[in-house]
Amino acid sequence: MTAPTLRIALVQAASALEPEANRATLAELAGRTADTDLMVFPEAFARDFGEAGSDVSAFAEPLDGPFASTVSAAATDAGTTVVAGMFEQGPDPERPWNTLVVRGGAEASYRKVHLYDSFGYRESDRLTAGEVEPVVVEVAGWQVGLMTCYDLRFPELARALVDRGAEVIAVPAAWVAGPRKVHHWRTLLTARAIENTVYVAAVGQPAPRYCGHSMVVDPFGEVVAEGGPGSPDEPEVVRATADRAVLEEARKVNPSLRNRRM
Repeated sequence: MTAPTLRIALVQAASALEPEANRATLAELAGRTADTDLMVFPEAFARDFGEAGSDVSAFAEPLDGPFASTVSAAATDAGTTVVAGMFEQGPDPERPWNTLVVRGGAEASYRKVHLYDSFGYRESDRLTAGEVEPVVVEVAGWQVGLMTCYDLRFPELARALVDRGAEVIAVPAAWVAGPRKVHHWRTLLTARAIENTVYVAAVGQPAPRYCGHSMVVDPFGEVVAEGGPGSPDEPEVVRATADRAVLEEARKVNPSLRNRRM
């Protein structure tokens, strides 16, 4: 069943090093972010990465553990679908998965495919990459694809999600701050939206460590809503509405998905 609109809330908030505190923060912020169909929290919201290269294995949980259970309860209480990032226990106890959990109106999980071995970082030293299996879920009558942070730099994953029916791509992130990084973030989000004629809803952890600038981009590449750099002390909720009429018009005017030859 299709729906004419999808109400999106991007919760740009910082995760701390204490998992219990993050669970409480998620429950509180979800509780006061009403009237939404899709609520997206950043990557690694269950527990921040810590210092670069830190061992996060002690903070990995199963998909029915405390964090995912909190996400589920918060989604139920708010009458919405919540997406949030965590570290998930896997076959290698020293290198968990970087996972998104989806709970509420839909239930799914996505393990980050592309690990952040770039700009001087080595995420693969501490985490295990997920299998290359694009994940699309139905949320309030819309098909929503999932990507995590560094995945944004790989256009083939976004295209694979669209080939599986995605109309919106949700991108939780902890986009590390640095020279040109906000420019890359905004440019890549816009490119993924334009080339795939989809909405892109991306939420990042805030400055100063990360870039913030959570944003929703429509299928024409127009920025529908955007937050600022933010701060750890002041969570910001960026709201936007995806409109099916805009999606259909973009795909009519710019039929690049139909015109592909490769």
